Amino acid sequence: MFSRLKLTNFKAWKDTGDVALRPVTMLLGTNSSGKSSLIQSLLLLKQTVQSPDRSIHLNLGGDETDDLYDFGGFDSVLHQGARTRQFGIALDFHNAGDLRVPDGRFECSYGQTSSGAVVVQSLLLASGKRQFRAVRRDRGTFSVYVDRESQPRGKGRHLAPERSIALPAEAVALLGVDGQLAQDLSLSLRRALENIAYLGPLRRKPERDYTWNKSNPGEIGSDGHRAVDVLLASALLKGDEQAQVIEGVSRWLSRMRLADRLEVRQQGRSNRYALIVRRGDTVCNLHDVGIGISQVLPVLAVAHFAPRGRAILLEEPAIHLHPQAQAVLAELFVEVSRERGVQFIVETHSEHLFRRLQTLLAAEKAEPQDCAMYFVERESGAAHMRALHLDRFGRVGNWPEGFFGDALGETREQARLMFERRRREVG
Repeated sequence: MFSRLKLTNFKAWKDTGDVALRPVTMLLGTNSSGKSSLIQSLLLLKQTVQSPDRSIHLNLGGDETDDLYDFGGFDSVLHQGARTRQFGIALDFHNAGDLRVPDGRFECSYGQTSSGAVVVQSLLLASGKRQFRAVRRDRGTFSVYVDRESQPRGKGRHLAPERSIALPAEAVALLGVDGQLAQDLSLSLRRALENIAYLGPLRRKPERDYTWNKSNPGEIGSDGHRAVDVLLASALLKGDEQAQVIEGVSRWLSRMRLADRLEVRQQGRSNRYALIVRRGDTVCNLHDVGIGISQVLPVLAVAHFAPRGRAILLEEPAIHLHPQAQAVLAELFVEVSRERGVQFIVETHSEHLFRRLQTLLAAEKAEPQDCAMYFVERESGAAHMRALHLDRFGRVGNWPEGFFGDALGETREQARLMFERRRREVG
């Protein structure tokens, strides 16, 4: 899980400043304002630590099979108008109750070599007052420092960081007794990044039936294509933990008034199964119901499938849902984050989702310290972020004018036009 994020010269962002990340963090804003870049920075690190090439400094993507996002080249990531040809990502991560793994801080800046390769310029890993730094020097050599020491513990090409987040084995050995903490920090950060669950804004359309190989998938997939495997495993594999997923999904579908229950039905004696949606006396194949149910299923599945301590990144979870169902998503995020110890970082345009979160705060069903809301807008070619200040009654003290429209103003204008029209008709 993550408690802070900071980007410098990264895509739309010249400098985000320190962005506090809570158990439920909501990103609002205009189109193409830079909201997605906040999520993409975490995906960039995730696909880097998952790279099979240990020596890589940053994996900008391009492999449609293994990568989460194709960032293009260095210039596509570098903020336009940046004074220096470097961009940076910094974050704080914590171990979610595992005392064996230290909480830590990560800061890394990236540049480009004359050959076009992306390289780490400086890396910082820290926990409490202890810190480890790797700084790039001329011709690809790196100097490694511990704490506030002015003299490096070592220099050389062999001390180059690996996958952005780790000192190489040679550096760990060089640090002696300090090397173990440096290695533990890297492992803790790697675990936090690998454990990110991500669901993009476009989910795969449902099929009439599915083949199941009797396995439980490790991830949902960025387009939700493994969500069905998760639901099949939950329904068909024995065990209370598996059953909780499909039961939780059915419960939230009911609260959203989309269905009473979701069931799995085997097609004859084959290895193909259909997802069945029950609502009252009506029983339908998932393929034959409204698109809203199939689009929200991966959201509900990942909320119950992601292990404790994971960060779940969601883009437009409310897409194709009616207003009531959109609002209930706010209840899902608050309740599931508290019950299962997962973190939701959500990009949305949904006013209904946002308004329900305000109501939950006013009803004391959510705590202000567990929720963060940010409004992102574009000014003078750069993204700017406004932390929305919510009090314990859910009121926003610095709401950006006109983002959700002006409901009261529209009502007032409708009334004015009605009276004018009636006056003309009577006159």
